[in-house]
Amino acid sequence: MSKICVIGTGYVGLVTGTCFADLGNEVVCLDIDETRIERLKNGIMPIYEPGLQQLVSQNVKAGRLTFVTNYEKALKDAEFAFIAVGTPSGVDGEADLQYVRSVAESIADQVEDKIFVVNKSTVPVGTGDWVADIIRKRRAGKPLEFSVISNPEFLREGSAINDFMYPDRVVLGSTDRVAASKVAQLYLTLRCPIMITDLRTAEMIKYASNAFLATRISFINEIANICEELGADVRDVALGMGYDKRIGSAFLDAGLGWGGSCFPKDVKALAHMAAIHGTHPQLLQAVMDINRNQRRRVIYKLRKALGSLNEAVIGILGLSFKPNTDDIREAPALELIHLLQNEGAIIKGYDPQAMENAAQVLKRVQLCENPYQVAEGADALVLATEWNEFKQVDFDRIYTSMKKPIIMDGRNLWDGEKLRSMGFAYYGMGRGGFNNGNSD
Repeated sequence: MSKICVIGTGYVGLVTGTCFADLGNEVVCLDIDETRIERLKNGIMPIYEPGLQQLVSQNVKAGRLTFVTNYEKALKDAEFAFIAVGTPSGVDGEADLQYVRSVAESIADQVEDKIFVVNKSTVPVGTGDWVADIIRKRRAGKPLEFSVISNPEFLREGSAINDFMYPDRVVLGSTDRVAASKVAQLYLTLRCPIMITDLRTAEMIKYASNAFLATRISFINEIANICEELGADVRDVALGMGYDKRIGSAFLDAGLGWGGSCFPKDVKALAHMAAIHGTHPQLLQAVMDINRNQRRRVIYKLRKALGSLNEAVIGILGLSFKPNTDDIREAPALELIHLLQNEGAIIKGYDPQAMENAAQVLKRVQLCENPYQVAEGADALVLATEWNEFKQVDFDRIYTSMKKPIIMDGRNLWDGEKLRSMGFAYYGMGRGGFNNGNSD
């Protein structure tokens, strides 16, 4: 059993700390947000993640997981300090490292003997060296035995616990091979490939992975746009591509593009790093441009279908950036709502989990209790997030309640032919003949 301190109880920190505790370690999760820690002590989760509340509860009950706000208490006797704080985007897309700096300084101030500092936050290449330098300078008068290890996270919101417990790989980077091996021992029971590299390579693996996945999504969305003009169906195109073992089928679902807390921030940060070091990230710029354009294409289609969006009632199904999370950061739905409101549209919306978060940022949106309230009196209905709840909605009920039976399927979730036979004007993403709302 190892003693672990996880600093930051956001998405990455809370999942990481809880899962390490479930593996039998003694974990202290630290956050300076007193309200958040108090709520966690009372079993109230700051995020929605399937299975997380139960896992937190059982490990707290077992005495393996505790929550504190005090650095001295959190770091006492800790062998490992995992940094899992936010690194939001700055003005030019650069990662804001103020929270990482603060944590590094606090570790230097509080640790007496020795510590393995493990960076879980997604940080620019070179940050590991920077963190080590901060700690070293902070302890100039009283040297501290420490090593910095990069351990990038690859957790997907909505399946994070499974991703932690059954990872494709664990990546560790350090200038100290022995230190990296010590961290590797924490993951040995997971029986997965463990890759040990230098610090900067580990940091780059995280950015390169997310940038590549975002590129796949933007690629299939560009193909979808071409399919619309040529009368092909991108779903079958993607299926045919996916059978090729060199390509595979993952991340080839055309739709409204990527969002969330990782892809937008990480692609911007990588492009910024590339630009300031004299390279020309043309592909990354195109990936971001295509993603922005996907939302604008929906506005164009709605405008074409309705003639004008001014005072049109548009219903939005799904406000989180993906299913099985309440995270609305960079959600396609939010950008759609912004664009629609700029053209005078009246917006109604619903999401199975993100209503509380949405209410804090969507001040001019009528938030409804279910999909049918959203559809009532609507001139068009837009599917923005492919929650399972939306797969089997009663379209007869929706048809009779809508003012105009226009469906914009932003995730290609529904059977366009069936909806069209019911009288809907159906628009998909890259669906060829379905995108004019009528038969071919």
